[in-house]
Amino acid sequence: MTLPADPQPDLAHLSPLIADSHESAFRRDRLLAALTLIAGLGLALAVPFALRSGAEFFLPVTAALVIAVALVPALEWLERRRVPSGISALLCVLLFIAVAVFAIGSIVVPASDWFRRLPTRIGLIRDNLSPVLELYSSLERFIDDTVKMVARTPAAARRTVVAETPTSLIDILTTAAPYAIVQTFFAILVIFFFLSGWTRMRRRTITSRGSFSSAMATARVIQEVVDRTSAYLATITVINISLGAVLAFALWMLGMPSPLMWGGIVALANYIPYFGPIASALLLALGGLMTFPDPWYALVPAAVFVALHLVEANVLTPTLVGRRLTISPLLILVALSFWGWVWGTTGALLAVPLLIILKTVLDAAGKPDIAGFLFEDGTLTKTMHEDAAADPRGRRSTD
Repeated sequence: MTLPADPQPDLAHLSPLIADSHESAFRRDRLLAALTLIAGLGLALAVPFALRSGAEFFLPVTAALVIAVALVPALEWLERRRVPSGISALLCVLLFIAVAVFAIGSIVVPASDWFRRLPTRIGLIRDNLSPVLELYSSLERFIDDTVKMVARTPAAARRTVVAETPTSLIDILTTAAPYAIVQTFFAILVIFFFLSGWTRMRRRTITSRGSFSSAMATARVIQEVVDRTSAYLATITVINISLGAVLAFALWMLGMPSPLMWGGIVALANYIPYFGPIASALLLALGGLMTFPDPWYALVPAAVFVALHLVEANVLTPTLVGRRLTISPLLILVALSFWGWVWGTTGALLAVPLLIILKTVLDAAGKPDIAGFLFEDGTLTKTMHEDAAADPRGRRSTD
């Protein structure tokens, strides 16, 4: 006896339901993506003002964390040699304090003497710049005569604005010293406690993940952040110290007073890409005009620095840093502008390390697909679009 064949189910009437379900899911995903994008834009607009208004708290904490991350390799080196975490953290902090005190002492003490001599050297600077000042005066007189001939109404009376300035460098230091001491002590404590608990915190962060793949991804991101930040700061520090030492020797050969101070200023300012070398060249030109009576010889220190910086920026730094880190110059300029606006000079010093940390985290976590949200599938992730391309009916494969 032959059994009748099973009738094939008719799924034609289910096609509209499947299409409606897919359309509803698409609208829901687009709504969630839109809300996420709006919230993200609002947060991005609010965070800079919060960081700027709360600079008393956020600036020392951020600077301390960046320094602590840079000291992690030294901490791990000591821990691998059976040194307890607390003692290792204390040794790293003492090493950092010793280097910072030496750098500040070699810069601030001679700089106070230069500030004290500045009023007495104004005449020498004016004499050296007399050709430039005469050209400027002639141009100003020409412009004034032209304006008087063209103008039909008398110019309005000029207002005289008197700006009050601190009477001396001592007044500035005594005013800012208590606040700077408190902030520095707070930052040192943050560095110490971060380093002393680094190993436990990293182990707890990795072991608390729900899966092995998530734990490995977390460990990889943490290690990449530490490696890239510490490698950049260590390499750029060696480069800057070498540049400052060579410049100090050249200035000593030229007879420039306080060559160690100028080398320290150049090494510190060179942490700020693009703008730091410009400021160093201007300061060296001013120092040369304050020291040497010959205007052409007075510009030799600045010219020597420019030559050394060209070699460092075009040969040394790309060879040592470029192989490890490749960052767009546009991103560096944007980061310098942003952090300089938020926290001033200190923010500009932290701009590149913070950019490296943020770029490392975003590369591991994934970036939102804003172009896809606006022009393609309407979501902020690429996985939606790839799944839809793999299954035209919008179904997702399940394990």
